[in-house]
Amino acid sequence: MLRSMTGFGASASEARSGTQLSVEIRSVNHRHLALKLRLTEALSALEPEVEQRVRAKCERGAITVNLATERAAHAAPARVDHALARRYRDELLSLAKELDLPAALSLDALVALPGVLSETESAEDERELGAAALELVDQALERMLAMRATEGRALAADLRKNAQALAKLVAKIEKRMPAVVRGQRAALAKRVQELLGRKAEVSGADLAREIALLADKLDVSEEITRLGSHLQQLESFVAKGGRVGRQLDFLVQEIFREVNTIGSKCSDATVAHWVVEAKTHVERLREQVQNVE
Repeated sequence: MLRSMTGFGASASEARSGTQLSVEIRSVNHRHLALKLRLTEALSALEPEVEQRVRAKCERGAITVNLATERAAHAAPARVDHALARRYRDELLSLAKELDLPAALSLDALVALPGVLSETESAEDERELGAAALELVDQALERMLAMRATEGRALAADLRKNAQALAKLVAKIEKRMPAVVRGQRAALAKRVQELLGRKAEVSGADLAREIALLADKLDVSEEITRLGSHLQQLESFVAKGGRVGRQLDFLVQEIFREVNTIGSKCSDATVAHWVVEAKTHVERLREQVQNVE
């Protein structure tokens, strides 16, 4: 099954100590795996574990993890580090004096500084809080992955639709090419005759050689064969699923190259119209594979 890189998952609970925990995980498309972790200070020690869990489940995408805590009214009281607060005060007053600034220091600003105000959790409560937070991370991660899977099914359907439309256009181009070559051959013979008139005769061998060169320039059989192979590979990747976004991205680049070559080789108006239509489908494929993990 294909998996999109777009998803969202959330979970929340209350720890035994009365602290409210909430986790939100958001994912959008990205060429590589880019993680941004936002954990409260009380849970900052969990950052390596959270990162490891996300990396084990995701290969690509810009993923943001928000893990927040909120103390309930009935939770254990907070602790004020008086010694640290005094050190902050002394340093700030000294800095204000050195810079010749007014020493405006409020209690609100002081307790907001790191470490001044902290929760008085027991070691057991801290362990329980950490375990609960990791469990919520797992839940939110699974919900985000479920959403990515749902998006992936929609991506697979759209990729198949555009690939099938492209295959039909390639078949039409392949069927028309012999008529294009015959038309160009007749046009060349007529043009030569118009230019020379009755003053000179062109040998059959010379004309045959020029027609052969023209036919070679118009020959797109190799491009059509490679396109067919690429489209078969695309279907196999879509059917296989998993983390195939990079392979699909490369494959669509090759598909565009072949379609572009057909357009540059053939000046037939009908084929040119089909090539433009084919490029539209290729562009749609390119846009969609950017979202595949």
